[in-house]
Amino acid sequence: MRLPMPLPTSVRKIGPTRRSVSGYYAFRGEESIAFESTLERDFLIKADFDVSVLGVISQPCEIPFHHPVTGRRYTYTPDYLVYYRLGNRHYRDYPKPLLVEVKPREKWQAHWREWSPKWKAAMRHANNEGWAFRIHDESRIRDKTLDNITFLARYKRMVFPSVESQAVLNTVREMGVATLDYLLSRYFMGDIYRAEGIAHLWHLLATRQLDCDMAQSFSPLSEVWVPDYE
Repeated sequence: MRLPMPLPTSVRKIGPTRRSVSGYYAFRGEESIAFESTLERDFLIKADFDVSVLGVISQPCEIPFHHPVTGRRYTYTPDYLVYYRLGNRHYRDYPKPLLVEVKPREKWQAHWREWSPKWKAAMRHANNEGWAFRIHDESRIRDKTLDNITFLARYKRMVFPSVESQAVLNTVREMGVATLDYLLSRYFMGDIYRAEGIAHLWHLLATRQLDCDMAQSFSPLSEVWVPDYE
């Protein structure tokens, strides 16, 4: 019987730096994950919100490579390794873990030739491990999804009657999909209750009890559903 391989752990610690904002992000309130820039922090915010993400490992591996011009040997440490949930996929289609380098577009474009050897080494290493490798810049991170997550953050710590929350969730679960406008009309009629109802639905989305297409702008016709954490 083949024993399961242990998950990678961080190979180095991130210390304070004067060049950018660094710190630790409380990933789902259970684990502190290091970041070295605001772009990396925003990457973690999106990963934290994404119900398909199982976990994130900072600085997961060291990849040795030779530079073809200088001939010197170097070691490259990618920023993150992201693991995903199986969800409703068949186990044969289990999503590959994603090895990620977070880099501003201006930097990676300016240094593409210089950094290409380590990117290629990362792709080879990821392929050998059964992972994928990608560079994430502002176009992948600071998008409409992040805007929506930022908007919902103010509603996350609000408190609403659990009975009302459960009634909304039961309805959405039974219907499969419901629009925000339908839920407001059914449970929060009247101007006063409607304003509170909107905040309540934002809270359910912010706390991941409801899900929607976060890449789209919110509207009364936005469809929501109960996420599957399997």
